[in-house]
Amino acid sequence: MRILIDGDACSVIRITEEVARKKGIEVVIFTDITHQIKTESQLIVVDKANQSVDLALYNYCKKGDLVITQDYGLAALVLSKGARAINESGLVYDRGNIDYLLLRRHLHARMRRAGLRHPGPGKRTAEDDLRFEKVLLNLIEEGH
Repeated sequence: MRILIDGDACSVIRITEEVARKKGIEVVIFTDITHQIKTESQLIVVDKANQSVDLALYNYCKKGDLVITQDYGLAALVLSKGARAINESGLVYDRGNIDYLLLRRHLHARMRRAGLRHPGPGKRTAEDDLRFEKVLLNLIEEGH
């Protein structure tokens, strides 16, 4: 198992690296050239083209990997490869929820194009970090 992080605007890199270091798991962070991430993990930097980070991560991903992303589309793709996926709040993406999440993303995009608003994510809390770490540890234990 490797942990692959969609690093653009990811708030749980530090937590993930700490957990992975304790468990002896490789971490690879993907980002584009406009983001500066200080890390001791492997960093793969790609161009700024649309979806370039997602495509690079998807191409690198293999069965058994754990992917951290807020992107439902990327989560759906890595699930199709037999990888696991989790978001920064500890939501585990799976075959039972990914279709609903993709539909909700589509509906929200339609609302925005029509000039309407939809609720966004709330402010990140310490409880979010604790929940993420707990779910991450559980997924690692399941994968080993």
